[in-house]
Amino acid sequence: MLYFITHLCNPDAPWVTFVHGAGGSSSIWYKQIRAFKPQYNVLLIDLRGHGKSKKPIYEQLKSYSFKNIGNEVIEVLDHLKITSTHWIGISLGTIIIRELAERFPERTKSMILGGAIMKINLRGQVLMKLGVIFKSVVPYLMLYRFFAHVIMPKKSHQESRNLFINEAKKLYQKEFQRWFTLVAEVNPLLRLFRINDLPIPTLYIMGSQDHMFLPPIQKLVSHHVHASLEVIPRCGHVVNVEQPMLFNQTSLQFLQRFD
Repeated sequence: MLYFITHLCNPDAPWVTFVHGAGGSSSIWYKQIRAFKPQYNVLLIDLRGHGKSKKPIYEQLKSYSFKNIGNEVIEVLDHLKITSTHWIGISLGTIIIRELAERFPERTKSMILGGAIMKINLRGQVLMKLGVIFKSVVPYLMLYRFFAHVIMPKKSHQESRNLFINEAKKLYQKEFQRWFTLVAEVNPLLRLFRINDLPIPTLYIMGSQDHMFLPPIQKLVSHHVHASLEVIPRCGHVVNVEQPMLFNQTSLQFLQRFD
C-alpha cells in the first residue's frame, strides 16, 4: 500500500485528500495542513516511487497507467474506510484526481485542482517528445531541472521550483523514466477531460504566471457548467507553495459551500 499520513479532526468531519505532482511528495502540502485540519480529516498520500512509497514494494509494474496509479490511491481510501472525499491536487496530481472522478464519481464530493494540467500545448509536446528520446541517455535530474525551469521560469517561482527539484532527487532513474513516459502519452486522456463536463463541483486555482497551463483552463471553464476558476495574481504553477494563504482561503471557502 502507498505511504500515507492522516490528520484527524473528528470521526464525523468530511475528508480532504491531497495528491501531489510528479517528482514531489506529500511534504509539498506543509503550508496547507494547519489551515485544513481544524475542520476536516486530512489525508496525505505519497504516490508510487515518491516520498516514502519507495521500492522494493513498488517494482512490480514495468509501465504505468493513470488507472493503475489511481487504483493505488483508492486502495488507501478503502483501507481507511473513506467512502467519499474532497480532492485537492497540484500539477500532475490533478490528472490523477480527474481520472479517479471519471471512474468513481460517487467517491468524489468535489475537486480543487491547483496548477491543473488539462492540455499540453505544442511547445510542451515537442519538449516531451525530446525528453522521451533522451530520457535513457541524459541523467534524469538534468531533465527534471530543465522542465522545472520551463514550467516555473521566473525568479519568484524559485521556492516551488527548488522544492520539486529537491524532492525529485529522491527518485530513481527508472522511476523517473516510467513517470515521464506516462506523462508524455497523456494527451488522449486530457482530451476526454476537456470534452466531459462531470457533474461534480470543481474549482481550478491557477497562477496568473502559469503560462503553459492557464490558457487551456480558461477555455475549459467557459464550456463546463460545473467548473469555476480562481486566478491568483503574481503566481506561477505551484500555487499552494507560492501563495499558500490565498490558496487556503480560496479552497476553504469553496469547500464550505458543500459542508
